[in-house]
Amino acid sequence: MLKRVLLVLTASIFMVSVAYATPTDEVKKTVDEVVRIVADKEMKKNDAKRRQALKKSISTIFDYSEMAKRSLGKHWNARSTAEKKQFSELFATLLENSYASKIESYNDEKIVYIKEYMDDAEHAVVKSKVVTANRDEFTLDYHMFKNGGNWMVYDVVIEGVSLVSNYRSQFNKIITANGYDRLVKKLQSKNEELKAL
Repeated sequence: MLKRVLLVLTASIFMVSVAYATPTDEVKKTVDEVVRIVADKEMKKNDAKRRQALKKSISTIFDYSEMAKRSLGKHWNARSTAEKKQFSELFATLLENSYASKIESYNDEKIVYIKEYMDDAEHAVVKSKVVTANRDEFTLDYHMFKNGGNWMVYDVVIEGVSLVSNYRSQFNKIITANGYDRLVKKLQSKNEELKAL
């Protein structure tokens, strides 16, 4: 009987702690895991395994579909269901590969979590900064929203520059000048380049 009570109590404590995980908790958990993977000596011997582990870890907190939608902006609604799916997959691959390649150059930088802002119950910003070994600093803010009860990243702002806004501007120029199909070809080509790195 006592065992059962303890089990129920432990389970309920765990459920409460999961239910009340803050946006900062979620970011920190993923960043800590990413740092662990990059620092792992065994992983350093196997580039493909390390890259796969990094992608898996990153994908737990980045909502690629939402980021793809926001990055395509006004052109999103004109896309068919199949095009939206294809674009989201291409965009996810682009982010995973470019983000993972940057992370792999991590070299004992210190991550400091400064503040967390709640815009409302569904939106938050986690402000952080990265301090390099040379004492250089740059800000890194995670814009998040609640998706199915989980806090997910829909934009990253580095030194005041929004990743999503930056992509949206680039994508809009390509579509306006050469059409949507040209953008798809460019993304496919870029993903092949990044995969080869």
